[in-house]
Amino acid sequence: MAATETIPASTAASATATATAAALGEVEDEGLLASLFRDRFPEAQWRERPDVGRYLRELSGSGLDRLRREPERLAEERAQLLQQTRDLAFANYKTFIRGAECTERIHRLFGDVEESLGRLLDRLPSFQQSCRNFVKEAEEISSNRQMNTLTLNRHTEILEILEIPQLMDTCVRNSYYEEALELAAYVHRLERKYSSIPVIQSIVNEVRQSMQLMLSQLIQQLRTNIQLPACLRVIGFLRQMDIFTEAELRVKFLQARDAWLRSILTAIPNDDPYFHITKTIEACRVHLFDIITQYRAIFSDEDPLLPPAVGEHTVNESAIFHGWVLQKISQFLQVLEADLNRGIGSRLDSLLGQCMYFGLSFSRVGADFRGQLAPVFQRVAISTFQKAIQEAVEKFQDEMNSYTFISAPAILGSSNLPAPIPVTQPGTLQPPMVLLDFPPLACFLNNILVAFNDLRLCCPVALAPDVTGALEDALAKVSTFFSNGQPDLCNKPAHETVVPADLGLV
Repeated sequence: MAATETIPASTAASATATATAAALGEVEDEGLLASLFRDRFPEAQWRERPDVGRYLRELSGSGLDRLRREPERLAEERAQLLQQTRDLAFANYKTFIRGAECTERIHRLFGDVEESLGRLLDRLPSFQQSCRNFVKEAEEISSNRQMNTLTLNRHTEILEILEIPQLMDTCVRNSYYEEALELAAYVHRLERKYSSIPVIQSIVNEVRQSMQLMLSQLIQQLRTNIQLPACLRVIGFLRQMDIFTEAELRVKFLQARDAWLRSILTAIPNDDPYFHITKTIEACRVHLFDIITQYRAIFSDEDPLLPPAVGEHTVNESAIFHGWVLQKISQFLQVLEADLNRGIGSRLDSLLGQCMYFGLSFSRVGADFRGQLAPVFQRVAISTFQKAIQEAVEKFQDEMNSYTFISAPAILGSSNLPAPIPVTQPGTLQPPMVLLDFPPLACFLNNILVAFNDLRLCCPVALAPDVTGALEDALAKVSTFFSNGQPDLCNKPAHETVVPADLGLV
């Protein structure tokens, strides 16, 4: 390979010095020109036009003779240029005319273009707004398309959600309560996540309506002859619905069962008091005992393990049940007393036995009310006895007012007299036979004995003072009747006062 030639360092230094000197010379010439032609040529003009600067530098380097001839040369050159221009104009005048026409046409076209551009600029804002609207609508259409695509992809899941109200209604009407509660819990979760979506709100409202229907059906089941397992299921569903508190649930249960019990008691015929009260006793004893058993199996009356929260109102839940039982017993005692006052004849002892058995059966659940039966039967017994005694006194007075020697046989043969005297048994008490000589008094005695026989069927010991007082009042009235100027019957002939032998004393 050929060796590379190198430039000596002295040569490079001399070239650099020459360039620097030339640059400095140009700067000095420009400064000189600026000072010489300041008034004739502005500095900006010849600086912008390089040919002017070169010409001025050329003049500054010329001799005196050339400078003297320079104006003549410039005049000749100017005349030549003017002549060349005239010749060019004459030779190419058509071109100039055509150029002028083109220029005019171009000017008009530029005017039209400017006018069109003005109109375009005027319309650009509305066009820009239309473009924005188009972009916005395009975005909405794109978003809707994406939503439609997503909806199409999730069609099965969305359809299942939309069919929840219909499925819920079907489950409730077919008594599929467990499935209905699962659907309700799922809808509740949807509501917490997507409560702002109108479709979800509509589904939630329809499901709530189905829940109300389910609540009505469950409470209606409690108003029927439902057994304990079914009661447990119904109360379990009501607790899962979480609509009532524990106290409210107890009240709802007792109200529903009480409505069913009242419907049974209302269906009992009320024509015969004895039939009505016996059927009422039987219905209350059986069904009320079942209700109490169901309640104690479902609800617990034990004290809660945890104390109530601060500020929370505590409810004595056991008092709800006890109050309801006391109310039912009070209502039964009212019905019992009302039917007894209507009159049940001589079957008071049988009714007392049924009521005592009723109270005894309730002692197994801590609701023995036999102590409250005694005052009721005492009042009825003494009222019946007093009424019988009063009727005996009134009948005696009526017979005494119409008793004469002629009417005595009629009285003795009347149907109001008791049956013939039975054969006397050893150790039994019999009324004196001398009363047969005075038929009104014998009939009075028979009525008194009938009242005692009726009282013997149900005769509490506590009635002894009242019975004694009623009997004393009756005897006092009879004695008063004799002491008020009645004729002395002892002076009548014996054949007129003899009573037939068939007059019986009980």
